[in-house]
Amino acid sequence: MSALRRVGPDGAAMKPYYADDFVTIYHGDCRELLPEVAGGGMVVVADPPYGISYSPGAGKPRPFRGKKANKASLTPGKTFVGRNIIHGDGEPFDPAPILALGLPTVLFGGNHYASRLPDSPTWFVWDKRDGQTSNNFADCEMVWTNLGGPARVITHRWNGLLRDSERGQKRWWPTQKPVYVMRWVIERCPDGIILDPFMGSGTTLVAAKSLGRRAIGIEIKEQACEIAAQRCSQEVLGLGA
Repeated sequence: MSALRRVGPDGAAMKPYYADDFVTIYHGDCRELLPEVAGGGMVVVADPPYGISYSPGAGKPRPFRGKKANKASLTPGKTFVGRNIIHGDGEPFDPAPILALGLPTVLFGGNHYASRLPDSPTWFVWDKRDGQTSNNFADCEMVWTNLGGPARVITHRWNGLLRDSERGQKRWWPTQKPVYVMRWVIERCPDGIILDPFMGSGTTLVAAKSLGRRAIGIEIKEQACEIAAQRCSQEVLGLGA
């Protein structure tokens, strides 16, 4: 099985950042690469920037010395640690370029930009608490899909060090999702190559490869591409999670 290689606008082969028999990674802006990478028979599974200026922190609270205050800096026990941790998260997310592909699509964080999404009865809800007391972070994540069928819920604890999976493992990315959850999502998608235009540290690709499915990832931050390539190169088919 050969790696997935796409052709650019000049007809030349686009050089992947990383490729193996199941996974292909491209480093660049998905808004520029999607027209060359996306195609029929693909399924979009993505965790895009929600437009919430996500900025985790730790330690004693202190005032944010900048033009605008961030809620994280005013939360007890949280310290503002910088803007734009997630590329593009400082602006409202526009799903239009993804929806224009006309592909089966799964988008995490849909409640943050629901007014820009079509109506759909098929939402996934990821319960991250599993009965634990609420804190300053969301109890669940809302995942919009156009897959058809009823809404579904997955319960999988993922709250700091309290995790149902990957306990003791390194956290690669600020908004990293569990491989277990991404596998659950992919298992409910139709057949086809998994396409993640906002790859981050590559969890979607790791999950797809562990299920024996081919996947393409696009990521604008080279550091994330390096991490994703490392994770995918270490993935053993059928054993991810």
